[in-house]
Amino acid sequence: MHACVLGAGVIGVTSAWQLAQQGWQVTLVDSATEPASGASHANGGQLSYSYVAPLAEPDVLPHLPTWLLNPSSPLRFRLRADPRQWRWCLQFLQACTHRAAAATTAQLLSLSYLSRQVLHDIQSTHAFDFGHAKNGKLIVYRTPSLLEKARDQVKLQADLGSDQRILNTQELIQLEPALAPAQAHLAGAVYTPSEESGDCARLTSALFKELAAMSNVNIRMGTTIQALQRTGNRIQALRTSQGDLIEADHFVMAAGMGSQPLMAQLGVQVPLYPLKGYSLSVPCAQAHVPAISVTDYERKTVYAKLGDTLRIAAMVGIGASNQGIETDRINLVRRQAQSLLPDVDLSAAQAWAGYRPATPHGRPWIGQSRAADNLWLNIGHGALGFTLACGSSHLLSSLIRQETPAIDPIPFQPRS
Repeated sequence: MHACVLGAGVIGVTSAWQLAQQGWQVTLVDSATEPASGASHANGGQLSYSYVAPLAEPDVLPHLPTWLLNPSSPLRFRLRADPRQWRWCLQFLQACTHRAAAATTAQLLSLSYLSRQVLHDIQSTHAFDFGHAKNGKLIVYRTPSLLEKARDQVKLQADLGSDQRILNTQELIQLEPALAPAQAHLAGAVYTPSEESGDCARLTSALFKELAAMSNVNIRMGTTIQALQRTGNRIQALRTSQGDLIEADHFVMAAGMGSQPLMAQLGVQVPLYPLKGYSLSVPCAQAHVPAISVTDYERKTVYAKLGDTLRIAAMVGIGASNQGIETDRINLVRRQAQSLLPDVDLSAAQAWAGYRPATPHGRPWIGQSRAADNLWLNIGHGALGFTLACGSSHLLSSLIRQETPAIDPIPFQPRS
């Protein structure tokens, strides 16, 4: 069997990897010249397997007025004359209920635990160097009342198999001394010892290199995908910018936001919207860098040591006009990072900004599209793309090959 995978980010590359490992012929296509050129390039680096609460949760609603009016808030919203934005935002607000958030959390945990196991299985046979560390994760809180509210989420996830505990300020600083300069501003933290971190782009590139060396894999980088040609209920071929057609038995859509216009040509409106994020990559051959992955909850900023780099990622932008780096936002990331880690030198930090394609409810779409019998979707992972990539691709591969999946696929089934 032959599968054509559209997109060479971490989702597309792991999808191609799973099928190629089963002996399938695989063609991997992307308009970029290098893998991991989009959302996979410089993300937060956290493999947050035990903390996958969706962005759409009840606590978002009371914070929205403050976030929307405060230029220093983690959320920037620009209203566009775009019905897709309005539909996405309305569906997002509808998903901000206790019942919906609890159900989505349970579903994402099943996928994240599968993803952890699949990545570890890959590591057992391939010694990829991507700055991977099993270093745990701290979610630090500045406001005591929010730390108390976090107990409910910890209890929910404990019932679903997570190992987490609440730390007071003294326990937090004892565990992670790099946060001592900000001790007076911290109320405590949620600590998850089992969490991991790594460089998404480096893992994607390592898998891509292995794929390129396989005789059953054809790589087509620098190739713009113009359209999927459908006859009846099947996709017959992919038409490229180079004027040729790529025929296959199955097609996997994993092109991030690029999936939206391609699906629209088939008459399908996928509920994706780009959430813009920012990051700094800081050389960290220096002291004062946290050894444990850290999330500053109220500022929505994450810190992860990836080998010799400290990755700092932050912000959510809804309605950004492009993927360029907005000076005021990246400077805000710098200021907030400096306030938490004042002894870390940010002078050599490299800035990045990009889109994270997200569904309004926070669950990715993984499975067969209703647009065609042989078209499969693996899209909409938002900020959890790195965490969920290996599990999503394993789940999709089992569905394509008509094998019993490791987890329930129904919550992730595409609706169109």
